[in-house]
Amino acid sequence: MAQDVNAVLEPLPLLLSVPRAAEILGISRASAYKLADSGELPSRRLGGRIYIVTDGLRDLVRAA
Repeated sequence: MAQDVNAVLEPLPLLLSVPRAAEILGISRASAYKLADSGELPSRRLGGRIYIVTDGLRDLVRAA
């Protein structure tokens, strides 16, 4: 399973849109936005949009 996770996460860009991160995690967009807002999903705001930091996403998935 770790290989499957690595195969998905390794080629990703530095930042992901919230909908793309939600798709990867298998959760709804609304849940991903709530997790980003609470700080559980590492995010950055750029130009009014919220992006998920891919390294933080990797750490979160590996810790699960």
